Amino acid sequence: MKLSRLLASSTASAALAFSFPAFADERAAEDGDQNRAHSQPSTEIIVTAPYERDREMVATAVTVLQGDALQLQQRSTIGETLARQPGVSASFFGPNASRPILRGLDNERVRVLTDGVGSFDVSNTSVDHAVAINPLLADRIEILRGPAALLYGSGAIGGVVNMRDLRIPREVPDGGPHVDAVAGYASAARERNIGASVNAPLGGGFVAHVDGSFFESDNYRSGGFVFSRELRDAAAEEGGEVAEDAGAFGRVENTAARTWDVAGGLAWVGQDGANFGVAVSHLANRYGIPNGLEIGHDDHDDDHDEDHHEDHDEDHGDEHGHGHEDITLDMRQTRVDLRGAVPLDGAFKELKVRAGWADYRHDEIEDTGEIGTSFFNRSWEARVELVQAELDGWQGATGMQIFSRNFSAVGEEAYIPANQTRQFGLFTLQEFDLGSLRLEAAGRYEHSTVKSAEIGRERRFSAVSLSAGGSLQLGEGWRLALSLARAERAPSAEELFANGAHAATRAFEIGNPNFRTERQLGAEAVLRGRGAGWRLELSGFFNRFDNFISLNATGDEEDELPVFQYAQTDARFYGFEVEGAVTLAQLGQTRIEATGLVDYTRADILGGGGAVPRIPPLRMIGGVEATGNALGGRVEVEHATAQRRVAVFETATPAWTMVNASVSWKPFGPEAQTTFILQANNIFDVEARRHTSFLKDVAPLFGRDIRLSARVSF
Repeated sequence: MKLSRLLASSTASAALAFSFPAFADERAAEDGDQNRAHSQPSTEIIVTAPYERDREMVATAVTVLQGDALQLQQRSTIGETLARQPGVSASFFGPNASRPILRGLDNERVRVLTDGVGSFDVSNTSVDHAVAINPLLADRIEILRGPAALLYGSGAIGGVVNMRDLRIPREVPDGGPHVDAVAGYASAARERNIGASVNAPLGGGFVAHVDGSFFESDNYRSGGFVFSRELRDAAAEEGGEVAEDAGAFGRVENTAARTWDVAGGLAWVGQDGANFGVAVSHLANRYGIPNGLEIGHDDHDDDHDEDHHEDHDEDHGDEHGHGHEDITLDMRQTRVDLRGAVPLDGAFKELKVRAGWADYRHDEIEDTGEIGTSFFNRSWEARVELVQAELDGWQGATGMQIFSRNFSAVGEEAYIPANQTRQFGLFTLQEFDLGSLRLEAAGRYEHSTVKSAEIGRERRFSAVSLSAGGSLQLGEGWRLALSLARAERAPSAEELFANGAHAATRAFEIGNPNFRTERQLGAEAVLRGRGAGWRLELSGFFNRFDNFISLNATGDEEDELPVFQYAQTDARFYGFEVEGAVTLAQLGQTRIEATGLVDYTRADILGGGGAVPRIPPLRMIGGVEATGNALGGRVEVEHATAQRRVAVFETATPAWTMVNASVSWKPFGPEAQTTFILQANNIFDVEARRHTSFLKDVAPLFGRDIRLSARVSF
């Protein structure tokens, strides 16, 4: 088997963590446990919108993660933090660079936000670039699709992930300063993390904020062999040193990381709902990229163009003939955030403003200490929302959004020319409460300009997106929601202008400056049920894409790398998610429940194009848990089926099954805010690989991982 088929897909989803499903915090809300000294919206309330919305009433599937459930799942990357939510996977490129994938869609189709504005990084440019968001200080994370997602740009055609933090205070703490602190340790990578935030009242409605966090990890330990069976077999055929290297077991080299960030903020909170605040933060993240395995370096047969695909690090120096060069990324970002709200009278009740600016840079450092490539990104985004006063069940909001991005790269891997992106958008969201029936609709117009003076090209796009849906009460405890969406997305600078060797994917990538807008027609149905001692939510979706942009192998070779060219075709995505819980017993305050989750996505390039690459397989998670008392716990089994529907340049991924367990303890009682959680993930130390990762064949999931975390809020 040629190396291209062994490396082209690669997975490495580290930090597979155990956690309660999303329903865990719904129980907390039912039991009145806020898990915070400050007020916090229930998981039944969605805050990623101009106004709070009832999750049970919206027309699409929504996930809300906070409190104990968030503590259980928190990892150093936003992708791994969310990887176990319904319909969510992650692009894990080693344990330190992982971006969420929603129903098989990622990168330019999923917007990752900090309190409503972008993360201002270059994680969309390459899978080895980390998202500049620190989940360790997250107060709440929401995953949103459907009409409300249109409010955040055409890049949200697949959905929105919004992380809310406390950096710009929303309220004046009662009784003095309010403190949130977290700390944790995990054995598989010897992770150590600690973080804290303080909101202190200054008088006159002013509140000061300060926070900081530190995370450090060593090379992580996998379950079983580091390299996949296919790679080991290919290495055995070649023999020599490469065969010896291919037998590596357990620890994955060059995956250590060190991250720290610090922020300060000041806000004024009025008694009538008016507020205004600003925050300044700095994030530094230095992390390694898992080493590859170089096989068949002298192979020059007809398939030579494939034999180098996705062997990351090879082009950093052929003298490292077996992929042992350690590549490190040194990332820094300084950003400024602003948020404000002004109450109004009459037809409109509030004017909201949100803005952010960031200066980002990361250097890709070779094992000699030299900088191979530097990436620079200066971005800003501002949005203004006018919220309507409710009138006979009619509520809504209308707004404007402006986004600016200046990107450049310097060095041997600068495969994208310097470019600028400007976007201007107008949007509206409207809801109508008709009793047992609720209707919603949204629309967005967006104008984009993408240009590169370096190559003398400029493109302008106009995109119109529309969505409508509704939810209907079917009877006691049941509600059915339906939605339709017609959305457009302008091509990104990477898809238009890329032209050069890309080490992360081990390919020579070529864009197409003549692309048209990508168009999606989608439908979704959600059935929600709830009764005494049970809950169920089932969602199904279908998305048809015209001019779907994908990166495809051409069979040619350039600079000793296989050529991959962006192309537009038609594509189809469909699938489902099911999650539920049933009470088995009630022992005093302790509730014993069985919970389950199943999700599946299928994606095809139409016209005989085969499977879309890196689509997650069918996944099932089932467990039994005890909640409601000071002492709780859970035992679960997670199973991912084999993924054999693959693109021509990727390999199949075997099935795997993990057993996880956890114990939680609230030493000051079930209503207290101090929580300790002890987790044992992948108890039987199985070898497992995530199909959605480029590095699946060279970096498997974490092996047995014992994690201890503490959260204190007072």
